Amino acid sequence: MSEDVRFENAGPPASRNPDSLAGLLPRWHRLRDLEEGEPLRALLAVIAEQLDLVRDGVEQGYADLFVETAAPWVLPYLGDLVGHRTLPGYERVLTTGLHAGGRSALAEAVAPRADVAATVANRRRKGTLHLLEEISQQVAGWPARAVELSRLVAHHQPVRLGVTGHRAERGRLADLRDGAALDLAGSPFGATARTVDVRRADSARRQGGWSPAGVGLYVWRLKAHSLTSSPAYCVDRARHLYTFSILGNDTPLVTKPFPEPSPTHLATIDNVPAFIRRRQLRDRLLDHYGPGKSFVIRRDGEDRPVPPSDIVVADLSDWRYRPRRGQVAVDPQLGRIAFGARSAPRQGVWVDYHYAAAADMGGGEYDRPDRVARPDAAVYRVGPGRRYRQIMDAYRAWQHDRRAGRATGSEGVIEITHSGAYQEQLDFDLDPGDRLQLRAAEGTRPVIRLLDWYSNRPDALNIRAAAEDCAPHERPRVVLDGLLVAGRGINVTGPMGAVTVRHCTLVPGWSLEPECDPHSPEEPSIVLERTTACLQIEHSILGTIEVIGDEVSEDPLAIHLRDSVLDATADDREALSAPDCRHAHAVLHLHRATVIGEVHTHAVEIAENSVLTGRLHVARRGTGRMRYSYVPPGSRTPRRHRCQPDLTPGVRPLFVSQRYGTPWYGVLSDRCAEEIRRGADDGAELGAFHDLYRPQREDGLRARLAEYTPAGTDAGIFFVT
Repeated sequence: MSEDVRFENAGPPASRNPDSLAGLLPRWHRLRDLEEGEPLRALLAVIAEQLDLVRDGVEQGYADLFVETAAPWVLPYLGDLVGHRTLPGYERVLTTGLHAGGRSALAEAVAPRADVAATVANRRRKGTLHLLEEISQQVAGWPARAVELSRLVAHHQPVRLGVTGHRAERGRLADLRDGAALDLAGSPFGATARTVDVRRADSARRQGGWSPAGVGLYVWRLKAHSLTSSPAYCVDRARHLYTFSILGNDTPLVTKPFPEPSPTHLATIDNVPAFIRRRQLRDRLLDHYGPGKSFVIRRDGEDRPVPPSDIVVADLSDWRYRPRRGQVAVDPQLGRIAFGARSAPRQGVWVDYHYAAAADMGGGEYDRPDRVARPDAAVYRVGPGRRYRQIMDAYRAWQHDRRAGRATGSEGVIEITHSGAYQEQLDFDLDPGDRLQLRAAEGTRPVIRLLDWYSNRPDALNIRAAAEDCAPHERPRVVLDGLLVAGRGINVTGPMGAVTVRHCTLVPGWSLEPECDPHSPEEPSIVLERTTACLQIEHSILGTIEVIGDEVSEDPLAIHLRDSVLDATADDREALSAPDCRHAHAVLHLHRATVIGEVHTHAVEIAENSVLTGRLHVARRGTGRMRYSYVPPGSRTPRRHRCQPDLTPGVRPLFVSQRYGTPWYGVLSDRCAEEIRRGADDGAELGAFHDLYRPQREDGLRARLAEYTPAGTDAGIFFVT
């Protein structure tokens, strides 16, 4: 077996030995017990299990003495010993009914260990700007910049010869000749004076804070996500125009945050995931460009990046700027690249860059801890330097090994080892008992571009069951993990088992225009055609789901959406339906999902902590339920429990952006009604970003800000992103 095909041995952790007590018995007793059918061994196994529980309890009791290892419910008691004040909402941690992992995530949001452990040290530094920035990271996990707004209040300088240095710069008017300072005006890193503002910094309506007592904590909630060795998209080959995004849309670049060197260091633009501006990049090119930094450009497959001396920062709006010979023009605010005549690439362009997103969702290079595979799964790696250069080559090798008896198990894993693009026709014809997993390796985000290969039929990623019929437990199963699929959708046909889409992006509308408008908004991302597949969507972004099946002789399909966005690209388009806008022959399960568009389905078994922007219409209202969700008026639904706008008429969700490809995609606006921002059963927001627990983190940060700022100070939180 080659080094690219191996069997993974990573399985569940070994449990304690149930025969530990039976092994202590004399051999004569064990032989006598064996003759009687081993009743004593079975009894001792039950006693050993209880002994293990007692041993675990004793070990946990010792671990609960330390804040680093204590159970979440113990943290408030340890904090009480040092006078730590529990943040708002901790009582919900002790309630039941939260989903798997939800309780620990909520506990970390409202009672983080770092906050409890640093209580005594924080009190010694009360009132310092550095402490406020650390508290934001400890309590909310958000990088922040603390600013004394009182130093930015405009005032008349005294006419004295002794006024020099920083005091002479305070409160002065803007210098129109200083372009760098003007570019930072209005940001937390600017030093331009403002007139006094009588509104308070912590006002819930309109914030002010520019007063003699004002302090502002500027917070970044969007995270910087990296892409490594990703192909750039060629917009115009004749003029050598490219975009950083492989989908061809504009995407603003953000800085790669570096940790602060010391606790007394105030955060700078290099320590937060801030959007890179043109003048900032021009003035500090070497700080942002290069390997290991915010972005880098490579051409023609060279390992050596484009030298900084060839980079010129320009405004590439409408592609009007033309670089000179040998130059490479970069626009960080639009994510665009233009090459000069002598520097034009001949064999492609590859880029490393960072983009902003609210959470680890969809295809990305972030860690995916829920990735699993059977211990006997054969792994076939695809990528540069591997045995297989194409996905279908690895798939055929797995099928050949399985049919030849060289594969010890029924599961095959095709793992893509780099963030490149694959342009090939994918047809997976599976036999009974097959288990196929197509996944991205850790730290990669491969792109599958489905193009027009054939003129007489649709080109899609086809998943088919080869057998006409088979037993339910022998139906083939497929897992897609960590991928970005563009250009076409996925077709599933035949007697399939579970089809799982995890941490993937199936681009809504197949592809994007420069302004992030969908290229084919009416086209589906997944088509379930005459199949028995159970569709499971987890932590993913996808477009329309279309179900084609026999409503008379077949049972409805099960469709599960968890922590995902189902996007029909418009509120009045069908996110889930059958052809001709009929009801999909499916039973929908929604858990913490955001649905943009209308849903026409046979039934909804459960919909909780979700938000739907289009009308929901079910054929069977007598089955299923909805709880703690938003559904537009005029919908036909099963019975509802504490849903909106039933409790508060007139409220509706308000998003920052509903266009995939923008940094704020799917994020609820801060101006959205509190009944939706805090409408979940545990007080979090409705929708796909429920598990971020942004309301709880915000409440905790405000509580700590009020505790650690000096008395009489007007301190407020300003959300930059």
